[in-house]
Amino acid sequence: MDTVLPVRPALVDRGSAARLRPGMLEELIGSGGALAMVLSGRQALINGSSLVLLDAAELAQHLQDTPYAPDQLIYLGSALPGSDLVAGTPLVLFLLPQQFEVRAEEFEAHIAGIPEDAQWAGFRDVAATLNPTDTAIFIEASAIANWHATHTHCPRCGTATEPEAGGWVRRCPSDGSEHYPRTDPAIIVTVVGPDDRLLLGGGGPLDARNYSTLAGFVEPGESLEQAVVREIGEEVGVRVTACQYLGSQSWPFPASLMLGFTATTADADATPDGVEVTRARWFSRSELQEAVLSGEIVISSRLSIARALIEHWFGGRIQDRVDSA
Repeated sequence: MDTVLPVRPALVDRGSAARLRPGMLEELIGSGGALAMVLSGRQALINGSSLVLLDAAELAQHLQDTPYAPDQLIYLGSALPGSDLVAGTPLVLFLLPQQFEVRAEEFEAHIAGIPEDAQWAGFRDVAATLNPTDTAIFIEASAIANWHATHTHCPRCGTATEPEAGGWVRRCPSDGSEHYPRTDPAIIVTVVGPDDRLLLGGGGPLDARNYSTLAGFVEPGESLEQAVVREIGEEVGVRVTACQYLGSQSWPFPASLMLGFTATTADADATPDGVEVTRARWFSRSELQEAVLSGEIVISSRLSIARALIEHWFGGRIQDRVDSA
C-alpha cells in the first residue's frame, strides 16, 4: 500500500508573475482569446455537466453599461497541458453584482453563447459530475471570490481596500498595506486502533447514519501533528501515539485546506464530546463494507479527501450501496 495519497496534477497555471504587471487583466481581455467564468454569489453557469466558459472580450463588451456589469474581474491563470482546454488558454473570473436563481433570463439576454439549458448552480450541486478541469476552475474561483467578499476593508485602519495584481492582492489606499488571500488549515484524520480497526464519527442526531473521519482546525502556534493529537483527544477522548501526513484537498467554503493524516492509538474506547462529535464507532474492514452496503451507515463521497483517507486504510475501493443496486 502506498504511504501517501496520489498527487493530482495542477490543471491551471496561476500566473503569479504575469498578474503583477499593472493593466495586464484589461489587456488580456481586450486582446481576445481569453475565456470567462461567471459567478453570481456562489453559483456558476452550468450546462449539463460542464462549466459554461464564455468569450471574455465579448462578455465584457455586452455587459458594459448594463446592470449586470461585473463588480470585479479576477485573473485565474491559464490552462496547463493535460487539462480539457487548449494549453495556454487564459481564464478570467467575472464576479456579477447580484445573486441569480436557477434561471437568469434577463442576464442571459445580453450574452451570446450561453446554451439554452444552462442553469446557475453551486459547486456542491454539480461537483460529482464536473470534469477535473472544471472542478479546478470552480474551486479556485470560489476561493478567491469568497476572500474578496469577506475582506473588503483594511484590518489596520478600516479603509476600503482596492484590488490589485489581477485580483490577488488588496491594497489599502490609506496606509499602503497589502493584504493577500488566506487559507485556513484543518487536519482530517483516520484513527486506527490496536486491532487495526478504524474509528469514524459523526455529529447531529444520535440516530443519524452519516459517519466520516475526524477533523478540526489548526490553532495558532500549533504544528499539524499537535493539532491531530489535540483534536482527536478533544473530540473522542482518544490518545494518538503517532501520525503520518498523507495528502491534502482544497475546500474553499469558505477558505479551508484539508490536510489528511492517518493516526494510531493504543486506546480501544472512544467517548464523543457530545458537541462536535455525537457518535463514534470502530469498524473492521468487513464491518465497514457490510454497514455501507446494508445502508446502516453512509460514509463520505468519493469527491472528498475523507473518502480517500478511509479507502487508503481499507486498501481499495469501498462499494457503495448504489453501486450494488
